[in-house]
Amino acid sequence: METLYLRANNLTGELPVSLTNMTKLRTLWIGSNNFTGKIPNYFLSWKELETLEMQGSGLEGPIPPSLSALTKMSYLSISDLSGESSDFPNLSNMKDMQTLMLRSCNIRGTIPEYISNMTSLKLLDLSFNRLKGNIPNLVDIWRLATIYLTSNLLTGLPEWIKYRDSRYIIDLSYNNFSENSVPTTWRDNFNVFKSFSRQNNSILSHCLNPCSKEQYSVHINCGGKQATIGSIKYDGDEASGGGAKFFYDTGNWGFSSTGDFGLMNYDQEYIARNSFILNMTNSELYSTARISPLSLTYYARCLANGNYTVKLHFAEIVIRNNRSYYGVGRRIFDVYIQEKLVLKDFNIQKEAQGVDKEVIKVFKAVVNVMTLEIRFHWAGKGTTNAPKRGIYGSLISAISVESDFKPPDDSKKKIFIVVGAVSVLCLIFMTIGILWLRCCFGGRASTRFKQIKAATNNFDAANKLGEGGFGAVYKGELLDGTIIAVKQLSSKSKQGNREFVNEIGMISALKHPNLVRLYGCCIEGNQLLLVYEYMENNSLAHSLFGQEKGILKLDWHTRQKICVGIARGLAFMHEESTLKIVHRDIKSTNILLDRDLNPKISDFGLAKLNEEEKSHISTRVAGTIGYMAPEYALWGHLTDKVDVYSFGVVALDLYLAKTTSNIGQTRIMSAFLIGRLFCNRKEI
Repeated sequence: METLYLRANNLTGELPVSLTNMTKLRTLWIGSNNFTGKIPNYFLSWKELETLEMQGSGLEGPIPPSLSALTKMSYLSISDLSGESSDFPNLSNMKDMQTLMLRSCNIRGTIPEYISNMTSLKLLDLSFNRLKGNIPNLVDIWRLATIYLTSNLLTGLPEWIKYRDSRYIIDLSYNNFSENSVPTTWRDNFNVFKSFSRQNNSILSHCLNPCSKEQYSVHINCGGKQATIGSIKYDGDEASGGGAKFFYDTGNWGFSSTGDFGLMNYDQEYIARNSFILNMTNSELYSTARISPLSLTYYARCLANGNYTVKLHFAEIVIRNNRSYYGVGRRIFDVYIQEKLVLKDFNIQKEAQGVDKEVIKVFKAVVNVMTLEIRFHWAGKGTTNAPKRGIYGSLISAISVESDFKPPDDSKKKIFIVVGAVSVLCLIFMTIGILWLRCCFGGRASTRFKQIKAATNNFDAANKLGEGGFGAVYKGELLDGTIIAVKQLSSKSKQGNREFVNEIGMISALKHPNLVRLYGCCIEGNQLLLVYEYMENNSLAHSLFGQEKGILKLDWHTRQKICVGIARGLAFMHEESTLKIVHRDIKSTNILLDRDLNPKISDFGLAKLNEEEKSHISTRVAGTIGYMAPEYALWGHLTDKVDVYSFGVVALDLYLAKTTSNIGQTRIMSAFLIGRLFCNRKEI
């Protein structure tokens, strides 16, 4: 025997030893069963094996080392193994591999480099494991059209993977890449939803707008048009699907879909439509459904923290209950709410006792970071080719989420906001006071000054990074090897004193990847010192206009990355931070670049709090001519739009690669157009 298909037969027990007698076996399919025990070590008897399918077989891991003996393997598909974790199996001898799927196999460690030698590879699926480290360089495998690395612990995102066009399906969602390495532009079939690590897990993705207000419910007609049931309006959900799809709605919900059905016209296969008349209540919710071949996650953002009731609406509208081939299919999947398994091996048809019948499953959920996630996951069980090829995986008709508590009165909420803002202001002034006391009267102030003095080699001119209107900045190295940047101001200058205190207060209240980090301060005599993280590539102005310009590689992608990073920092200061702050001196000199050319806004000495209840603040004009907005330069009218104007001039600097601060007003105004070319608002 050369071919054996046992898939989707509800088989139980252990795999019989007699299978080892099939030494000529080339194809073996045993998925979607309920076998028990560990994967047996039979592979040494199957050295002719070319195709092995074990998706959702019921067997336990780990994958036996003898798998490496199958040198003729071209199709390997193993998924959903329970049991202990294991290292990545040795597949280095499988040079003819075309499909490699080791999904949810509890594999730890790194992705081996030898995969780059599988030059015939077309599909790579290593999703839902515990893989960490870098993604190998697979750029030379030009046939590799589908890559699923969803839900791992990967940290290294190579450049080549960012520039694959929409013909390639790539899903990197749910990983631990650095935020700045994740692409800022989006394209079809490229999903990086929740793919970067952040201390604040309530932030789902850097492309989503900040919450304007708290929500207390969400209702979605999955795959269908907007519908009203009684007094409840269900949002429409008609977005097309894709192998690696991320969609977000302006109503603060969205979905992330992973997996393709292997069909040429797969975009139309992610929404199921019922052509039969449904004899049920609220049939509008069950005429359509969203389906997914692997993983589908719906999320609701901006929900007030607390307890919620979640209702999931199901109806099997694809598989038909008759004697034809359409009645053979079985749809089986799992459901997770807030990463907790709430339904395992869920079969809609079995639960409803027939097709075209509604099933509503009710659950309780707790929202504690303003986000609710509901995931529908296909674990390799059920049929894949019946009633027709490509119809399997999860299916959801509608989602209804309601808070178990009464929303607060809006008038009380405004009082809380005012009290909160005053509290934060008090905290900032207390922070400034504590820092000032520590700097001025701390018993070790002189010791700290000596350390900084030694780190900068007594503020040697050779270590000078630059000089502004109120002091110089020096590079230093502490005894533990930490590289720092030291800003030196003079206390003899009233302006220097004001900048010193202002900078401590403002930067202490702001923490964001695109804002420079303040380590601390030190005062000795008339010396005022601010200690910052060191930026390896100096300022943007140094790269564009300095004597050494051109040394850094500022290609168009890098310039866009810099532009979007600045915009993110400004968006945080203006909209997302508890305190709304206007920088007042955004210019190329105050944009610093780290080792990876990620931009960070610096120099908050002139920054001011933005009083939101006022249309503008009238204040003394301060900043840099050429980067200054006209209404501010002429009349001193200060709003956050002043920073936006300056950002436009910096964007023009980036575009032209030369200073634009002294060119005509007409060309300056074109900075806004350049800013829009670089940074569409959805990308920020």
